[in-house]
Amino acid sequence: MALLHSLTLLAMVSSVLASQDAFQSRCTSFADKIDLPNVKVNFANYVPSGTNLSLADNPSTCGESSQTVAGDLCRVAMAVTTSNASEITLEAWFPRNYTGRFLSTGNGGLGGCIQYYDLAYTAQLGFAAVGANNGHNGTSGEPFYQHPEVLEDFAYRSLHTGVVVGKQLTKLFYDEGFDKSYYFGCSTGGRQGFKSVQKYPNDFDGVVAGAPAFNFINLLSWSAHFYPITGSPSSDTYLSPSLWKVVHQEILRQCDALDGARDGIIEDPDVCNPVLETIICKSNATNTNRCLSGAQANTVRQVLSPLYGANGTLLYPRMQPGSEVLTSSVMYSGEPFTYSQDWLRYVTYSNPNYNASNWNVHDATAALRQNPYNIQTWEADLTPFRSAGGKVLTYHGLQDQMISSDNSKLYYRRVAETMNLAPSELDEFYRFFQISGMGHCHGGDGAYGIGNGYDAYNGDKPQDNVLMAMVKWVEDGVAPETVRGAKFANGPGSQVQYARKHCRFPKRNVFKGPGNYTDENAWQCV
Repeated sequence: MALLHSLTLLAMVSSVLASQDAFQSRCTSFADKIDLPNVKVNFANYVPSGTNLSLADNPSTCGESSQTVAGDLCRVAMAVTTSNASEITLEAWFPRNYTGRFLSTGNGGLGGCIQYYDLAYTAQLGFAAVGANNGHNGTSGEPFYQHPEVLEDFAYRSLHTGVVVGKQLTKLFYDEGFDKSYYFGCSTGGRQGFKSVQKYPNDFDGVVAGAPAFNFINLLSWSAHFYPITGSPSSDTYLSPSLWKVVHQEILRQCDALDGARDGIIEDPDVCNPVLETIICKSNATNTNRCLSGAQANTVRQVLSPLYGANGTLLYPRMQPGSEVLTSSVMYSGEPFTYSQDWLRYVTYSNPNYNASNWNVHDATAALRQNPYNIQTWEADLTPFRSAGGKVLTYHGLQDQMISSDNSKLYYRRVAETMNLAPSELDEFYRFFQISGMGHCHGGDGAYGIGNGYDAYNGDKPQDNVLMAMVKWVEDGVAPETVRGAKFANGPGSQVQYARKHCRFPKRNVFKGPGNYTDENAWQCV
């Protein structure tokens, strides 16, 4: 009996080793099998589990010099020509624990950075994953300067090209090909997801698009308009980060309990309209560290107001209240916002000497009039995507310091009105979740751990992981009613203090009790 057990164990080990050898051999010989138009393979390397992969060629501004790989995979790197004056750098990561699912990752900012952390994350979950550099290298907008083909790659072509090539490679690498196709991105990646929904409705079965940077041109104008409001640090209209904390505490004092619980989180900024005169210093005040001047109070009022165009039309909604602390070092820093300045310099005006400190609303008009390659990504008729059977799940943090969550609400309303659909009908293919206490794509004061990356991971069950919730929706027809988030004690991987079920728009979370606000079942979507 012992001998039989040993022989069985030996056979199992031999089978595993043979499988490993087959996978590794397939990877190392894969480059020779790739013969696709406009594709030049740089290498195909087998990467074993636990490798801390060196990214020596990754541009320094992209901020990643290495990436840990959690499972065996085949890494394929290539250059793909997109025109006679442009190309993209594309990587495909094929995992051993493949689940028959193809996935494309996205990008961020104006950046030409392959998001290796998303490739590693999704490959670990069994997806054959691709990621591209958006047609240029680094985080600056300078590569767009007098290079329209590079700009076209950034607007839409890089992602779509990567999907076309990636699907071909997936079919070539795996005998079974793939069953379903997914997208996964946030910020600019969120905009790219919606560009695919709008322009290429057959590219994906399921799209997870977080904090989308759609309404893109007006977003950059909105980002530019904060500096003329706050001024430089020497201006009497400027607030230091410590004063923004004072503002934040006052806004919480007025708005935190409107959802039924005092937990330091605003569940629905729509009901928060703070009265800012309450923190103006008294005329005889000797300590002004905990109060504002009239000019500073006006600054706060203006940054929490929508941006209107020269003709009075709405360009971009207000920054949601509750994000003040996170935003103070980004939008209210006393310097022009880098991405906005780059766009105006290298795209709108094609003038590297343009200084965004002189921005005014007429610059917004000029930028929107240009709208190269319809990068606005603001089309509201999603009928072709719906007809193709696609599903899109979008989420937005209600403490987002980069992109106002109110813009996602505005787009939802535009789609409802354009397609003449009630929320219950939109729910069939398009669901939008507000994530209270989440900053831009991750981080924040609340239960932001929704599984949209390593830095928000709390397991791979659909109820705890927004990507796997999308898989369940596409493959099992079970749509998520809520998106469950984890509040970490000390960042991802630490103890979970509590969970909260975030509501899909237009519902909002209200504390009903009984018990403590840390009890997820004490909250109700109404």
